[in-house]
Amino acid sequence: MIEHYPTIKLLHIVCVIVSGAVFALRGLLMLANRRALAANPALRYGSYAIDTLLLSAAVLLLVILQLNPLVQPWLALKLILLLVYIVLGSYALKRGRTRTLRMSCYLAALTVYLLMFGIARTHHPLGWLQVFSG
Repeated sequence: MIEHYPTIKLLHIVCVIVSGAVFALRGLLMLANRRALAANPALRYGSYAIDTLLLSAAVLLLVILQLNPLVQPWLALKLILLLVYIVLGSYALKRGRTRTLRMSCYLAALTVYLLMFGIARTHHPLGWLQVFSG
């Protein structure tokens, strides 16, 4: 299965970028009071499909590289942040009752997305912040 690693990793990276871009777009549409566009079935179900591919590729990478998220601190934190991102995204796109709450959750979700990206790139729990840790 190791021979498929480059392809699976590329798929994972592309899905990360597309998933983040679709979330950012849907959030902007919600904040611009274009709820019908943000909830458009093509965007919504397309997002589900992309996220399913993303998570499937992630699991395959874990298997190929024999990584245990409970042993790798950076990976454990990334998975915890993924759960936070999902909850924040849910409140940003549909569960937030006020515009202020939706906007706050949207900005927080984007921040968490960037933190996860930094952690993934550096393989360190501090992500991009590790340069300031000494």
